[in-house]
Amino acid sequence: MALGGLGDLPVVHAMAHATNGGKRLRGFLVLESARLHGVDPAAAIWPAIGIEALHAYSLVHDDLPCMDDDDLRRGAPTVHVKWDEATAVLAGDALQTLAFEMVTHVDVGNGDVRADLAQSLACASGAQGMVLGQALDIAAETAKSPLTLEQITALQRGKTGALIEWSATAGARMAQADLGPLQSYARALGLAFQIADDVLDVTSDAATMGKATGKDADAGKATFVSLLGLDEAKRRADALVTEACDALSVYQGDADTLRDAARFVVTRKT
Repeated sequence: MALGGLGDLPVVHAMAHATNGGKRLRGFLVLESARLHGVDPAAAIWPAIGIEALHAYSLVHDDLPCMDDDDLRRGAPTVHVKWDEATAVLAGDALQTLAFEMVTHVDVGNGDVRADLAQSLACASGAQGMVLGQALDIAAETAKSPLTLEQITALQRGKTGALIEWSATAGARMAQADLGPLQSYARALGLAFQIADDVLDVTSDAATMGKATGKDADAGKATFVSLLGLDEAKRRADALVTEACDALSVYQGDADTLRDAARFVVTRKT
């Protein structure tokens, strides 16, 4: 990565700090969907790096005092705690733009492929996707009544699901193939991931999770667990995993690794 005039400024170290650790699920989905479509790993690695940079940016900004105000992320101090708010804002900004530098790298593919990846990532990460979900989440904090199950589902399809869907379909985009099966897989996977997060938020602890737990319950915010109950939420997540796996039937055994990833989403401990 060319750092230009940044040199050894704190923002560079903050970017590295923000991208350290984590499950790397989104990058994995890019690489695995690319493998499924015969895309060269040397080409797929660029959008895989890009989506991890963009995801990291979203976490840095989400942790800020004006957003979720979290002190811990991935078992380490959040960027604004370790440095300051200005550095956190700039590190997030730099990671976001780095993401688009990566997905449009010359080694990714022809101009049409790179343009499609960039345009679809912009939609998934902006006011039609992740940012929309985050805005709805913030609005829910001051809403007169808790969100309904339908509203939470719509919120999470943006906040969590949009980037997961982009990641899982990136390989098909690079191969200029049908997105349908992987879109269906990813939409079910994204919801299962969020339900599992809600379950862990009430059954795990900060030491295990590497971030604060129980904040939604303390704030009185509706979650899948608060609306469905713990057991029903787990059943709903399991059903979504089955749905995700079934969506991959067109790929037969070639998609077994993606099926394993779906099962991991609801059995993970962090």
